[in-house]
This record gives sequence, structure tokens and C-alpha cells, in this order.
Amino acid sequence: KSKRPEIPTKAELRDIIAAATGKHRPLILTALFSGMRASELRGVRWSAVDLKAGTIEVSERVDAWNEVGAPKTASSHRVIPLAPMAVNALKEHRLAVSNGASGLVFPSEAGTPLNHQNVDKRIWKPLLVSAGMFTLHPTDRDESGEPTKVPKYTFHALRHAAASLFIEQKLSPKRVQALMGHSSITVTFDTYGHLFEDADADQRAVSEIEARLLS
Repeated sequence: KSKRPEIPTKAELRDIIAAATGKHRPLILTALFSGMRASELRGVRWSAVDLKAGTIEVSERVDAWNEVGAPKTASSHRVIPLAPMAVNALKEHRLAVSNGASGLVFPSEAGTPLNHQNVDKRIWKPLLVSAGMFTLHPTDRDESGEPTKVPKYTFHALRHAAASLFIEQKLSPKRVQALMGHSSITVTFDTYGHLFEDADADQRAVSEIEARLLS
């Protein structure tokens, strides 16, 4: 049985949104509301973003070696609707970011794909620390001798959060699979099956079975 993913609470997600200010806010909001993998976010180009329709197409990704290529699997190629907050952030971002030759939505300062480690260290960790979502490492110390601050969640937690929000909105398992770009429905259920469970609905169902059987 797969380990249940760690998913930020709604209160924590609100704190993350509030703490996400400045030039990296569009990246954080797009990650949260799309559920895209970090590799997909790092490889997305403006040609794949339809600000009028409020959608983003996943057709490329940047791997751990900063090589641009096709998505993880055929099912990873998908079109995702975005929440208005993410669309508005991208509209502002479109005006602010220089349109380099690569046309990347979230480029580095040099116009190249963001490095995965830099997303973690320079964007995600400072964000969670500013939001107060961290623990102190028992042995590691920083340059000033203070205990190292360890973020409570990884950047990947935003993908899990997106899935949980899709499920809460009663999207079907197949639709969640499509939006998340999972290779099979089994992956969706193995990762998020517990979120589809509805004890109240189960209880109503067995009560109705009894009523119909005995009526």
C-alpha cells in the first residue's frame, strides 16, 4: 500500500498564497491550481498558455539535467483549466517577464529553465519559512550557528493539494486522472484513493440497500 501524500491544510494553503508575493507568486499559484509537476512548470512556454480561455497546456517538461523534452508519459500531455487568481497572476507576469528566445513562462534570470534545486532552495524554502511552516533541524546549523530551518512540505505538496481540491469539488476519478496526467487510474487511486472515500455517503448507501431489500 502506498504511503499517503502529505497535503497542506486549507488554512496552510491560504497562508502560502498570502506569503507568495513578488515575482514568484505566479509560479506558486500556477502550481497550486494546476497540479502540474515541477518539471512541467519549468518547461512550460507562453505558447502553451491561453490567458483568454484560462487554460495551460502541458506538452513539454525540463528534467533533472535541465534538458527539455516530452512529458513523462503520453497521458501527461493535457490541457488544464486555471483558477481566476492564477490567470490574473499570469497576466501580470506576462507583462513583467522578458520574452526570451525560449519563451519560457518561468525562466531563470538568465532566461534558461529554472534549476530544480533552485526552485526548492531559493523559492519554496524561503516562502514556507516566511509563512512559518518549518521545523528546526536538531543537528544542522547555518552560517550564523542557528539551527537550519526545514520546510514542513516539499514543493511537490502543491501538486497533492491541487488533486485534493479537484476531488473535493467532486470531479470524477477519471477526470482527476486526466488533470493530474497520471498514466493510469490505478496511480490516481493508489495516491489519492482515501480522498475519494465518503463515510457519510457509504452509510446512506447501505441504509438505502436495506430499505429497498425490506420494502
